[in-house]
Amino acid sequence: MKYAAVMTIAFALLATGCGSDTPSSPTQTVPTFTADLRTSNENPPISNAEAGASGNATITFNVTRDASNNVTAATATFVVNLTGFPPNTPINIAHIHQAPAGTNGAIVVSTTLAAGEVVLASGSGSFTKSNIPVSPVDLVTQIVNNPAGFYFNAHSTLNPGGVVRGQLQRVQ
Repeated sequence: MKYAAVMTIAFALLATGCGSDTPSSPTQTVPTFTADLRTSNENPPISNAEAGASGNATITFNVTRDASNNVTAATATFVVNLTGFPPNTPINIAHIHQAPAGTNGAIVVSTTLAAGEVVLASGSGSFTKSNIPVSPVDLVTQIVNNPAGFYFNAHSTLNPGGVVRGQLQRVQ
């Protein structure tokens, strides 16, 4: 009798473990975007000593989703490479804005870069900012669904309104 009870419990546990293909714990995904940064993409385009600058940005969102695929948490990592600037150019802030090409929009995700934190001593350089919280979390869904509706840009001292800019493009 004891053996039968143990076997019944074992089969019940086995059936419970095999009964669903839906994960019960959150899953993580990593949407990745790039932006080709150009001074000519700024609004208005840059025409001063920094007009020859360019670069690229890779933005990775570490996203946690629930069993229904809803975003429940998100952080961003920014890897930014810049070139063609005059020597000793400070990059003071950088972030994602919401707006299509040719239109200026509101900042929605900041890299948290501080003024003076990045100085392009030779006119070229890069920086990485990791684990930046994204709030509200549905913003990631908006970016995934319409990356061209968002742009990344960086600002210098000479061009405090933005010096290089590029629309987001999804790569993963």
